[in-house]
Amino acid sequence: MKIESIAGFATISDNPKASHELYEGALGLTMKQMGEYRCLDRFPGCNHFGVWPLKMAAETCFGSDQWPKDVAIPSATIEFELGSHDAVIQAVEELKSEGQTFIHDTKVEDWGQTMARFMSPENILIGLSYSPWLHDD
Repeated sequence: MKIESIAGFATISDNPKASHELYEGALGLTMKQMGEYRCLDRFPGCNHFGVWPLKMAAETCFGSDQWPKDVAIPSATIEFELGSHDAVIQAVEELKSEGQTFIHDTKVEDWGQTMARFMSPENILIGLSYSPWLHDD
């Protein structure tokens, strides 16, 4: 597996309003709004930074707006960018062979990003991703 960059980092907030007040109000970040999700793309030092409402993370990972009670609630997500869709599939197979359990297997999100997710020992939602728009250069 060859990780090329951090594709994105987002806090996962059960109180998005308070998070928006911190990041946009106190810190002065100008984030674009996509429904309840707010983010910055091509943010210096990181390709993407966002505030991801917990119910949206639950929908993406589990198909429900409720995070399962038997899975630790993450406070953040970090996505590690790989070089292709197939590289994500291979990385998932590699980690599974080493005993890693995944929240969900490789899938292509509605916005075109290939993604597989698992939880870290610190309860951070880890994504292995391929974002075609990051490879357009």
